[in-house]
Amino acid sequence: MGMEYRPYYLAQEWIKQGHKVTILAATFSHLRKNNPEQDKDIIEEQKDGIQYIWIKTPPYEGNGVGRIKNMFTFIQKTLFKASYFAKNYQPDVVIASSTYPSDNYIARKISKLAKAKYIFEVHDLWPLSPMELGNMSKYHPFIATMQHGEDFAYRKANAVVSMLPKTKEHMAARGLSLDKWHYIPNGIVIEDWESSEPLKETHLKQLSELKTKNKTIIGYTGGHAISNSLDTIIETARLLKDNSKIHFVLIGNGTEKQKLIEQAKELNNISFLDSIPKNQIPSALELMDILLITWNKSPLYRFGISPNKIFDYMMAKKPIIHASDAPNTFVEEANCGISVEPENPNLIKEAILKLQKTSITDLQKMGKNGKEFILKNHDYKVLSKKFIDIIESI
Repeated sequence: MGMEYRPYYLAQEWIKQGHKVTILAATFSHLRKNNPEQDKDIIEEQKDGIQYIWIKTPPYEGNGVGRIKNMFTFIQKTLFKASYFAKNYQPDVVIASSTYPSDNYIARKISKLAKAKYIFEVHDLWPLSPMELGNMSKYHPFIATMQHGEDFAYRKANAVVSMLPKTKEHMAARGLSLDKWHYIPNGIVIEDWESSEPLKETHLKQLSELKTKNKTIIGYTGGHAISNSLDTIIETARLLKDNSKIHFVLIGNGTEKQKLIEQAKELNNISFLDSIPKNQIPSALELMDILLITWNKSPLYRFGISPNKIFDYMMAKKPIIHASDAPNTFVEEANCGISVEPENPNLIKEAILKLQKTSITDLQKMGKNGKEFILKNHDYKVLSKKFIDIIESI
């Protein structure tokens, strides 16, 4: 369905290892590119060896009442049918894997009825995320409800798998016994890179024209939202507008795209291209010279980050500039580029000029370091086995 790939990739690897996987999900999520449409409350279907159970939920836009209604519709309907899911599917393990923690009530009930193990997989720290990013009060009824869900999960789960590396202290403060804490980051599917598709003609033409002009292409692929801090890239392009050898290319769509285009309208050293399918990303990155990932300053990132985008960049064997103040910087760990503080166009400019002057041999070494790091630490074949090891240990 697009965008939220981790459950699908883990499921595929577990199936290869001989396990059966069922994914229970809402029909609508803003994280997907495509959402299933159905008239019935529950539809069951097979896709790529995975059994899907779709629960009909209302569509929504933004982060308002519509999204809350979607969440609680899903929770209400699945809790009502929990005994059906436990009896028909007889799971050995139930994993609550969602942005918000309230689906833990569902996972706990199904696991209890089926006498199964119950695991909470944490994507983001909710309700801390809406509190710190949206300035919501801890006394807000929605926040209080989410807080109850998080605390419930830490008390009841047999294990907690965090996608962020620095969450131990926070979870312990909310009641988690630390012998239950485990870290499994996001990853990459090697086969996606081995079977990538050619870049669409319009994008190929524009990037090829820049290459024929001997431009150093500074590339970004992904979402165009406030959280991506792309205004920092535009300000960097403005600082380098008199450098005829450098051109910025941003590929993707998002809520901020038109605003960003307007912000950069007087610059001739930056191009905005439409989003492309995931399997064309390798072909696009191949034509770029330096890859850029930017973050906003946020206290929330003190718990670490696990962005899929940087894994794609590292697989592309290109030098990377990573603008982040998170405690875990994959670029530094892998020695595959330069890390700078976020929201600082001057430092990004200096990093670009430094890499532009770096020898081809050293740039290739950076690229090789990045790919080797990913193959060793972030292959879903490896991560899926780590997950199974956790399941077998509880």
